[in-house]
Amino acid sequence: MSNSVDLSDLPPELLETIAKKLKIHKDYIRFRAVCIGFRDSVPKIPKHLPCQLPWLMLPRRTNQDPESNLRSFLSISDGKVHLINLPEDSDNHRRCGSSHGWLVMLDETPLISIVNPLTQCKQHLPPLSSFPNVINFAPGETGREYTIKTSDDDVYTCSSKEMRDSFIKKVVFSSSPSNEDADYYALAILNQTGDLAYCKKGDKRWKFIDDANSYCEDVVYYEDCFYAVSKHGTIAKCDVNGPTPDVFFLETQRQIGGDMQYLVNWKDELLLVTRYTELEFNMDQNKLDIVYKTSEFQVYKLVLNGLKWEGVSELDGHALFLGENSSIAFCASDFPGCKRDCIYFTDDYSEWNYDGANGNHDLGVYDLGNESLEALTCYPEEFYSGRRWPPPIWFTPSLH
Repeated sequence: MSNSVDLSDLPPELLETIAKKLKIHKDYIRFRAVCIGFRDSVPKIPKHLPCQLPWLMLPRRTNQDPESNLRSFLSISDGKVHLINLPEDSDNHRRCGSSHGWLVMLDETPLISIVNPLTQCKQHLPPLSSFPNVINFAPGETGREYTIKTSDDDVYTCSSKEMRDSFIKKVVFSSSPSNEDADYYALAILNQTGDLAYCKKGDKRWKFIDDANSYCEDVVYYEDCFYAVSKHGTIAKCDVNGPTPDVFFLETQRQIGGDMQYLVNWKDELLLVTRYTELEFNMDQNKLDIVYKTSEFQVYKLVLNGLKWEGVSELDGHALFLGENSSIAFCASDFPGCKRDCIYFTDDYSEWNYDGANGNHDLGVYDLGNESLEALTCYPEEFYSGRRWPPPIWFTPSLH
């Protein structure tokens, strides 16, 4: 007498319970592929899955056809490179953010596009010409299409290419733009002025958060507010849910040293990550390149009782992903190939075009426990050697 079980006879309620315990999208796809019964018992697009481990969006291959719209995404879990058709990321585009599975794209027009590479869904944020400090946009004035007014009432012009490359540092979302039934906010950090600007889903123009100028190192959405950090590690809490933004300042002690600051939501606590870099001089064929290289990271936890930053030496099994993306933390044990107590980083401080510079991108893995740096071993340098603009960026794959 056989004790085998026909999987197609399992009750749908049991299959649904099992499916909801899966955490990795690839496992969910395999689960649905077992048989028709499995496939019919659970939805095609899983909405219960947690945020997935980021892929690294790579620069164009050195030998890639310039007419090709294929873009490469590296999975650190298995080292595989996924090719995705992404016409929104042509050579004249720049990425200025990666948040909740969406990329923020700029080109030499006023348009600010956001796209989900997996679903191919596309939306638009208010255009560059709608920022409060842009007082005129004249598309016919080649090389000086935009007129910008500074906080000191000085006025200057810049080109469409300059606006694309250096006006916006990073855009962060409060939640996924995929949810058609819910609003979301986008917050932009401006490069030259240090201003923070925001918009709500459906808005036609950007608005400044006037009191938060200079809190422009990084921004994270945390407990229904945007938290912004200054160069010295002080925090501005920005509530944009009302008709006008409310700003509250968390007077923590000033951080001394470090070159960049990041904020991360870690286990419902707020982390400050300080990045240190060193100058590196490369000489090749009588050409001197001066580039930055990361040397170390220091991590602090916000202690609300007394408002102070407390140093931490481990991440309780989590990994952090930092760069031009929205800074994010993951439990490493949930994802194969992810190293615990480590910081995965990319170079997000070179918005200018540095094609042709010697050396590779400043990306890698920093082990917080033993304070060591190592290369991202699965990075395919044979196809993506040299510093190429725009640099790699972390992207969290999402089907919803």
